[in-house]
Amino acid sequence: MQAPKILTAMPLRRYQLGEYSAVVLHEIESQDAVKYKFILALVRDGESKPSFYVTAEKNPRSRAHEGSHRLRVLTSGLDEEIESSDRWTDVEIFCETAFSVAIKVLGLADERPVRLA
Repeated sequence: MQAPKILTAMPLRRYQLGEYSAVVLHEIESQDAVKYKFILALVRDGESKPSFYVTAEKNPRSRAHEGSHRLRVLTSGLDEEIESSDRWTDVEIFCETAFSVAIKVLGLADERPVRLA
């Protein structure tokens, strides 16, 4: 899996989603060529590293007409851009959509995120 290469980030929110601990990061500095607005990282209980990410990444100028940011999913065997939109700069909309994607991809239809902090 091609995980984001995070150097520093500030946790913004924490959640529990079934057997996953989740954190929403912002103010992200990374070694990647992309600029992240938010990252939702999910860690399965008992593991030490995230295995699932949803990112809000700034679109390059050549794609700015599609929206300021793109929503992308990264997990083992999956690296897929979902949609470009200006909406991904709003933390509420990002979280709602990112969790919806995570629930669908991870097969957690009976789970809902519980905000911890």
